[in-house]
Amino acid sequence: MDVELKQLRCLVAIVDTGSFTDAALELGVSQAAVSRTLAGLEAAFGVRLLHRTSRSIALTPSGTHVLGRARHLLAEVDTLMREVATGHTRLRIGHAWSAMGHHTAAFQRRWAAAHPEVELQLIRTNTSTGGLAEGVCDLAIVRGPVDAQRFASTVVGLERRVVAVASDDPWARRRSVGLEETRERTVVIDRRTGTTTPELWPTGERPTLSYTKDIDDWLAAITTGRCIGITPESTATQYRREGIAFRPLRGTAPVAVHVVWPRRDPHPATAEAVALISELYAEGAATSPRPRPGRSS
Repeated sequence: MDVELKQLRCLVAIVDTGSFTDAALELGVSQAAVSRTLAGLEAAFGVRLLHRTSRSIALTPSGTHVLGRARHLLAEVDTLMREVATGHTRLRIGHAWSAMGHHTAAFQRRWAAAHPEVELQLIRTNTSTGGLAEGVCDLAIVRGPVDAQRFASTVVGLERRVVAVASDDPWARRRSVGLEETRERTVVIDRRTGTTTPELWPTGERPTLSYTKDIDDWLAAITTGRCIGITPESTATQYRREGIAFRPLRGTAPVAVHVVWPRRDPHPATAEAVALISELYAEGAATSPRPRPGRSS
């Protein structure tokens, strides 16, 4: 026998009001209908959910378990109904490392001001699609290859690369570092979600590589001083950490920042989100000073 939502609502109403009579008033049905509905729910589960006397009602152990799940399920259904009736009320943006870098705070504030009806959630996941393929977000910020068959995307901006070193490393006192110099160091790489790959260096000129599994391990490895990291400048903004210094890296192309979303049934607010992110990156590019050659030691 299937369990119906009205049966779960009936159980919740009985417990919350404390009586069959008051539950009937809340649900807008007769007291007899409340009794029949509860009986149907108990028959569906095959167990007694309530101990009831002429003066009181009490949940059985099974009833306590069912009540907790019923509240959760009914809340999910109510949320779904509101979303269908009024449009999506939540926008989840996934990212693997650093969201929108130094544009993140501005995006959150502008979004809240322009779309107060759509709650914004930023979700960091350790996947190459920023959680999009796993269904944990509605669109994602990706700084790597995009599966064009599964996802639609657009490039919203470019970020220069920086080198991350321990704060007591001699390179921390320099204004910039050349890519060719990194061949003599051990470079730590996140193979799953990082933007640095062996192909960054010419064949035969690659440094010793060490591998980590996420941003936290990557940062921890660099603080030891045994290795360095190469990353987009957004990482330096999002993960300022004592013990690590970031310096511009010369001799490399910038990293493209993609916004990615499902080709089928995209979130209704996708276009607005992409437009705002693009606007922020464009403003940043317009106001950034033209890079000048850095003096190195």
